[in-house]
Amino acid sequence: MPVDELKLELIPEIEIAPITGPLDARVVVPGSKSITNRAMILAAMAQGRSVIDSVLLSDDTRYMTDALRVLGFIVEVDEDAHRITGGGRGGVIPANGGEIFVGGAGTAMRFLVAMVTLGEGRFRIDGNQRMRQRPIGPQLDAMQRLGASVYSERDNNCPPVIVDASRARFEGGETSIDARVSSQFVSAMLMPAPIWKSGLKLRVIGDAARPFIDMTLRLMEAWGTHNSVEGDQIVVPGGQWYRAQRFTVEPDASSASYFAAAAALVGGAVKIEGLSSNSVQGDLGFLGVLQRMGARVTWHPDYVEVVGTGQLTGVDVAMNAMPDMVPTLAALAPFASSPTKIRNVAFIRHHESDRIRVLATELRRIGADVSETEDGLEIRPSTMRPAPIETYDDHRIAMSFAVTGLKLPGTKIKNPSCVAKTFPDFFTRLSALSGT
Repeated sequence: MPVDELKLELIPEIEIAPITGPLDARVVVPGSKSITNRAMILAAMAQGRSVIDSVLLSDDTRYMTDALRVLGFIVEVDEDAHRITGGGRGGVIPANGGEIFVGGAGTAMRFLVAMVTLGEGRFRIDGNQRMRQRPIGPQLDAMQRLGASVYSERDNNCPPVIVDASRARFEGGETSIDARVSSQFVSAMLMPAPIWKSGLKLRVIGDAARPFIDMTLRLMEAWGTHNSVEGDQIVVPGGQWYRAQRFTVEPDASSASYFAAAAALVGGAVKIEGLSSNSVQGDLGFLGVLQRMGARVTWHPDYVEVVGTGQLTGVDVAMNAMPDMVPTLAALAPFASSPTKIRNVAFIRHHESDRIRVLATELRRIGADVSETEDGLEIRPSTMRPAPIETYDDHRIAMSFAVTGLKLPGTKIKNPSCVAKTFPDFFTRLSALSGT
């Protein structure tokens, strides 16, 4: 483990150094967690050896690599090169059953529950305390309607999940799925579907985070399968095969958001390398929100530049298409000259924390005028005061309020090591914005 990460684990809180002058920084962010974990699943289902470059190495992706090894796959990780090499078995899971632990990795939990239908035997997928509170019932219901023997061990529609898999008996088919709580349920069902004998015809119910579903479909196509989408119905023909390949993971748009937000809040320019306007990541839509708030966003062939004046205007925005960006927006909103309304994200109450409640609580702690609504937040211009921020072991709460600290001297982030879930060296890279 790098020294800075080790030190982070040993300190209870970290104080954010404010930035007084305009920024002029170039930033490199790690690979996308969402793409890294999807790519590992697709590589495991492909036939032959795949190489995945520019991967994210974090808690969430390590839980995925560990799980795939439990399933019998050979997974080699080159940490220095940020590369993962894996051998797929053409849609066959080598292990006959297994005990899998995914910590707090929601993608690993949902994706693996569906993937192990390709195997034989009893699989038990469990997670940490918060994961045991996060719902997976809609996915289990959809799989059961297709004939899968899958159930919540505690009969509460949450993990641990038991899958009694029989590749010979389970063929896929036609069903619907309620995606109002999480689009990951849909992505989980889609990825093994090309290998199921009857494929999958899936009707998606609810206002899901559709960009993540689109990401999954585009990655499935990149790995050699095809699908069709008409309205709320997705059709994946069966009897297809994924093609092993060399694949490069995009920089993480969610991680990039904190540095883009810093430019908008503090003023000056931040160039974020490697991001493309045709990215598969829906969270790039947050740059459009920053534009509405007063920042200027310019796309270049190999980077995107965000320029801010330090003056922000509030926005009224439905954030269901980019729910992970809600904490980032909430952290900026009290500094705006007009109110901000965040809508259509009731489901983020089931993320790593109840993010609506947590954001309201921590914003009030630093003096913000905020109202919690059923499906979001209303945040008004506020006079702020520094305070230690509770992070609830939620990486996005920690990183978002760290951005607040760039403008609010004295802001402290408790349990800073929780960022290891997706961005282990976040605080090192944030401090580099000012050269400190």
